[in-house]
Amino acid sequence: MTLPKTVPRGSNRIKENDKRRIIDETQRKRRQRKVMEMLESDNYHDDPHADLVMSKKAPKFEDSLEQRNVRTKKKERTVDYYQFKYRKNFHQLVDEDRAESEAKQRPSYMDIQAEESQIPPRHFCAVCGFLGQYSCLSCGTRYCSLRCMETHMDTRCLKWAA
Repeated sequence: MTLPKTVPRGSNRIKENDKRRIIDETQRKRRQRKVMEMLESDNYHDDPHADLVMSKKAPKFEDSLEQRNVRTKKKERTVDYYQFKYRKNFHQLVDEDRAESEAKQRPSYMDIQAEESQIPPRHFCAVCGFLGQYSCLSCGTRYCSLRCMETHMDTRCLKWAA
């Protein structure tokens, strides 16, 4: 059985590679910055279980048999209140540390940096954490094996930030 000459033949691998989007280094850094901003904003949200009311029939488990010291509501509220009201991201904490260190004449977080290493950096697999020898053509993320590459393609590659 022969194929008619009007049907073009080709490799499925080449067709799939043409569909894939490849980004350059500046776009990779931009995507990485967006992902970090998303993670930073995701860290600061209200507890979804804070408003849950326990049933009176549910058993109450205590760490010890002794009763806890009963605190006033005002003291418990003030600790939580100040923790949630004055949330700070990493950059704000670094800036405050720099100002405080200048006032107290001590080194700040940014002053205590290790010099750049002469040894080339190690690249780790984004999926499992072992040494990543290979990198994704689309996004540049490192992976170590075919299994990790398939996981990366299915769940991580160019999915989280545009």
